[in-house]
Amino acid sequence: MDLNEQAVQEMQEGNIEEAAKLLNEAIEKNPEDAVAFTNFGNLLAAVGEEDRAVTFYEKAIEIDDTVGAAYYGVGNLYYNQEEYKKAISSYLAAQKNGLHQGDVYYMLGMSYFQSGDVMRALPQLQTSIELNPEDVDARFHYGLALAQQEEIPEAKAQFDRVLELDDSHADAMFNYGVALAYEEDAHGALNMFERALDAQPDHALAANGREQMTKIIDSLED
Repeated sequence: MDLNEQAVQEMQEGNIEEAAKLLNEAIEKNPEDAVAFTNFGNLLAAVGEEDRAVTFYEKAIEIDDTVGAAYYGVGNLYYNQEEYKKAISSYLAAQKNGLHQGDVYYMLGMSYFQSGDVMRALPQLQTSIELNPEDVDARFHYGLALAQQEEIPEAKAQFDRVLELDDSHADAMFNYGVALAYEEDAHGALNMFERALDAQPDHALAANGREQMTKIIDSLED
Protein backbone atom coordinates (compact mmCIF):
# COMPACT_ATOMS: atom_id res chain seq x y z
CA MET A 1 0.00 0.00 0.00
CA ASP A 2 1.56 3.28 -1.10
CA LEU A 3 1.39 6.60 0.75
CA ASN A 4 -1.71 7.77 -1.15
CA GLU A 5 -3.59 4.58 -0.38
CA GLN A 6 -2.57 4.78 3.27
CA ALA A 7 -3.73 8.42 3.41
CA VAL A 8 -7.11 7.60 1.89
CA GLN A 9 -7.56 4.81 4.43
CA GLU A 10 -6.68 7.18 7.28
CA MET A 11 -9.20 9.75 5.93
CA GLN A 12 -11.91 7.09 5.75
CA GLU A 13 -11.20 6.24 9.37
CA GLY A 14 -11.35 9.92 10.39
CA ASN A 15 -7.64 10.28 11.11
CA ILE A 16 -7.21 13.61 9.35
CA GLU A 17 -3.87 14.61 10.85
CA GLU A 18 -2.29 11.28 10.02
CA ALA A 19 -3.66 11.46 6.47
CA ALA A 20 -2.19 14.95 6.06
CA LYS A 21 1.24 13.74 7.22
CA LEU A 22 1.18 10.89 4.71
CA LEU A 23 0.14 13.18 1.85
CA ASN A 24 2.81 15.72 2.78
CA GLU A 25 5.35 12.91 2.68
CA ALA A 26 4.05 11.74 -0.71
CA ILE A 27 4.34 15.26 -2.15
CA GLU A 28 7.82 15.76 -0.69
CA LYS A 29 8.97 12.48 -2.25
CA ASN A 30 7.35 13.30 -5.59
CA PRO A 31 6.34 16.95 -6.18
CA GLU A 32 4.72 15.84 -9.48
CA ASP A 33 2.30 13.40 -7.78
CA ALA A 34 -1.06 14.65 -9.07
CA VAL A 35 -2.96 12.00 -7.09
CA ALA A 36 -1.41 13.21 -3.82
CA PHE A 37 -2.41 16.80 -4.58
CA THR A 38 -5.94 15.63 -5.42
CA ASN A 39 -6.18 13.65 -2.21
CA PHE A 40 -4.91 16.62 -0.22
CA GLY A 41 -7.60 18.73 -1.88
CA ASN A 42 -10.20 16.16 -0.82
CA LEU A 43 -8.89 16.26 2.73
CA LEU A 44 -9.03 20.07 2.88
CA ALA A 45 -12.52 20.14 1.37
CA ALA A 46 -13.67 17.60 3.96
CA VAL A 47 -12.58 19.88 6.82
CA GLY A 48 -14.10 23.00 5.25
CA GLU A 49 -10.93 24.63 3.95
CA GLU A 50 -12.34 25.11 0.47
CA ASP A 51 -10.04 27.92 -0.69
CA ARG A 52 -6.96 25.84 0.09
CA ALA A 53 -8.59 22.78 -1.46
CA VAL A 54 -8.98 24.59 -4.80
CA THR A 55 -5.26 25.36 -4.81
CA PHE A 56 -4.40 21.68 -4.46
CA TYR A 57 -6.91 20.59 -7.11
CA GLU A 58 -5.57 23.20 -9.52
CA LYS A 59 -2.03 22.04 -8.87
CA ALA A 60 -3.07 18.44 -9.58
CA ILE A 61 -4.62 19.51 -12.90
CA GLU A 62 -1.54 21.58 -13.74
CA ILE A 63 0.62 18.48 -13.26
CA ASP A 64 -1.77 16.13 -15.08
CA ASP A 65 -4.82 17.52 -16.83
CA THR A 66 -6.38 14.06 -17.13
CA VAL A 67 -6.99 13.52 -13.39
CA GLY A 68 -10.77 13.22 -13.33
CA ALA A 69 -10.98 13.20 -9.54
CA ALA A 70 -9.44 16.68 -9.33
CA TYR A 71 -12.09 18.10 -11.68
CA TYR A 72 -14.77 16.36 -9.61
CA GLY A 73 -13.40 17.92 -6.42
CA VAL A 74 -13.44 21.39 -7.98
CA GLY A 75 -16.97 20.76 -9.22
CA ASN A 76 -18.15 19.94 -5.70
CA LEU A 77 -16.70 23.19 -4.39
CA TYR A 78 -18.43 25.19 -7.13
CA TYR A 79 -21.68 23.34 -6.43
CA ASN A 80 -21.49 24.19 -2.73
CA GLN A 81 -21.01 27.84 -3.71
CA GLU A 82 -24.06 27.62 -6.04
CA GLU A 83 -21.81 28.31 -9.03
CA TYR A 84 -23.69 25.74 -11.07
CA LYS A 85 -22.37 26.61 -14.53
CA LYS A 86 -18.79 26.26 -13.31
CA ALA A 87 -19.73 23.06 -11.51
CA ILE A 88 -21.19 21.65 -14.74
CA SER A 89 -18.00 22.43 -16.62
CA SER A 90 -15.90 20.69 -13.97
CA TYR A 91 -18.11 17.59 -13.79
CA LEU A 92 -18.10 17.28 -17.59
CA ALA A 93 -14.30 17.45 -17.48
CA ALA A 94 -14.29 14.73 -14.81
CA GLN A 95 -16.42 12.49 -17.05
CA LYS A 96 -14.28 13.28 -20.10
CA ASN A 97 -11.25 12.16 -18.13
CA GLY A 98 -12.63 8.80 -17.16
CA LEU A 99 -14.63 9.38 -13.97
CA HIS A 100 -17.92 7.58 -14.49
CA GLN A 101 -19.13 6.76 -10.98
CA GLY A 102 -22.76 7.31 -10.09
CA ASP A 103 -21.89 10.25 -7.84
CA VAL A 104 -20.46 12.19 -10.78
CA TYR A 105 -23.64 11.74 -12.81
CA TYR A 106 -25.72 12.67 -9.77
CA MET A 107 -23.82 15.88 -9.08
CA LEU A 108 -23.85 16.85 -12.77
CA GLY A 109 -27.57 16.16 -12.86
CA MET A 110 -28.13 18.22 -9.74
CA SER A 111 -26.12 21.10 -11.20
CA TYR A 112 -28.35 21.11 -14.28
CA PHE A 113 -31.44 20.73 -12.07
CA GLN A 114 -30.47 23.62 -9.79
CA SER A 115 -29.73 25.84 -12.78
CA GLY A 116 -33.21 25.14 -14.20
CA ASP A 117 -32.13 22.88 -17.07
CA VAL A 118 -34.31 19.89 -16.23
CA MET A 119 -34.01 18.32 -19.69
CA ARG A 120 -30.25 17.96 -19.29
CA ALA A 121 -30.62 16.89 -15.66
CA LEU A 122 -32.82 13.91 -16.49
CA PRO A 123 -30.33 11.65 -18.34
CA GLN A 124 -27.61 12.35 -15.78
CA LEU A 125 -29.88 11.50 -12.85
CA GLN A 126 -31.18 8.43 -14.67
CA THR A 127 -27.65 7.17 -15.20
CA SER A 128 -26.79 7.85 -11.56
CA ILE A 129 -29.60 5.59 -10.30
CA GLU A 130 -28.73 2.92 -12.86
CA LEU A 131 -25.22 2.88 -11.37
CA ASN A 132 -26.41 3.28 -7.75
CA PRO A 133 -29.95 1.83 -7.59
CA GLU A 134 -30.23 2.38 -3.83
CA ASP A 135 -29.16 6.03 -3.85
CA VAL A 136 -32.25 7.60 -2.27
CA ASP A 137 -31.28 11.21 -2.97
CA ALA A 138 -30.53 10.57 -6.63
CA ARG A 139 -33.75 8.64 -7.14
CA PHE A 140 -35.82 11.31 -5.35
CA HIS A 141 -34.41 14.10 -7.50
CA TYR A 142 -34.88 11.99 -10.63
CA GLY A 143 -38.53 11.72 -9.62
CA LEU A 144 -38.72 15.49 -9.11
CA ALA A 145 -37.21 16.12 -12.53
CA LEU A 146 -39.71 13.74 -14.14
CA ALA A 147 -42.55 15.50 -12.34
CA GLN A 148 -41.37 18.89 -13.56
CA GLN A 149 -41.54 17.51 -17.10
CA GLU A 150 -45.09 16.32 -16.34
CA GLU A 151 -44.01 12.68 -16.64
CA ILE A 152 -46.32 11.91 -13.72
CA PRO A 153 -46.63 8.09 -13.83
CA GLU A 154 -42.84 7.76 -14.12
CA ALA A 155 -42.33 10.26 -11.29
CA LYS A 156 -44.73 8.35 -9.04
CA ALA A 157 -42.82 5.13 -9.75
CA GLN A 158 -39.61 6.79 -8.57
CA PHE A 159 -41.24 8.17 -5.42
CA ASP A 160 -42.64 4.69 -4.75
CA ARG A 161 -39.14 3.25 -4.97
CA VAL A 162 -37.78 6.00 -2.69
CA LEU A 163 -40.36 5.03 -0.09
CA GLU A 164 -39.41 1.37 -0.41
CA LEU A 165 -35.84 2.38 0.39
CA ASP A 166 -36.79 4.93 3.08
CA ASP A 167 -40.34 4.68 4.42
CA SER A 168 -39.95 7.92 6.41
CA HIS A 169 -39.01 10.14 3.42
CA ALA A 170 -41.53 12.95 3.96
CA ASP A 171 -40.53 14.88 0.83
CA ALA A 172 -41.19 11.82 -1.35
CA MET A 173 -44.61 11.44 0.28
CA PHE A 174 -45.39 15.12 -0.27
CA ASN A 175 -44.35 15.06 -3.92
CA TYR A 176 -46.26 11.84 -4.48
CA GLY A 177 -49.25 13.71 -3.09
CA VAL A 178 -48.65 16.59 -5.49
CA ALA A 179 -48.57 14.12 -8.37
CA LEU A 180 -51.89 12.63 -7.25
CA ALA A 181 -53.37 16.11 -6.92
CA TYR A 182 -52.21 16.83 -10.49
CA GLU A 183 -54.15 13.72 -11.53
CA GLU A 184 -57.18 15.08 -9.63
CA ASP A 185 -57.07 12.29 -7.05
CA ALA A 186 -57.86 14.47 -4.05
CA HIS A 187 -58.39 11.61 -1.62
CA GLY A 188 -55.13 9.93 -2.62
CA ALA A 189 -53.28 13.23 -2.37
CA LEU A 190 -54.75 13.94 1.06
CA ASN A 191 -53.59 10.54 2.27
CA MET A 192 -50.03 11.20 1.08
CA PHE A 193 -49.93 14.64 2.66
CA GLU A 194 -51.10 13.14 5.95
CA ARG A 195 -48.43 10.44 5.73
CA ALA A 196 -45.83 13.15 5.14
CA LEU A 197 -47.01 14.99 8.24
CA ASP A 198 -46.90 11.80 10.29
CA ALA A 199 -43.28 11.37 9.20
CA GLN A 200 -42.41 15.06 9.64
CA PRO A 201 -44.99 17.05 11.65
CA ASP A 202 -43.42 20.42 10.74
CA HIS A 203 -43.60 19.81 6.96
CA ALA A 204 -45.24 23.12 6.01
CA LEU A 205 -45.87 22.23 2.37
CA ALA A 206 -47.61 19.01 3.33
CA ALA A 207 -49.74 20.90 5.86
CA ASN A 208 -50.77 23.35 3.16
CA GLY A 209 -51.47 20.51 0.76
CA ARG A 210 -53.64 18.76 3.33
CA GLU A 211 -55.61 21.98 3.86
CA GLN A 212 -56.14 22.44 0.11
CA MET A 213 -57.19 18.83 -0.48
CA THR A 214 -59.56 18.94 2.49
CA LYS A 215 -61.26 22.01 1.02
CA ILE A 216 -61.59 20.31 -2.37
CA ILE A 217 -63.04 17.13 -0.87
CA ASP A 218 -65.47 19.12 1.29
CA SER A 219 -66.64 21.11 -1.75
CA LEU A 220 -67.24 17.91 -3.71
CA GLU A 221 -69.28 16.42 -0.88
CA ASP A 222 -71.50 19.47 -0.36
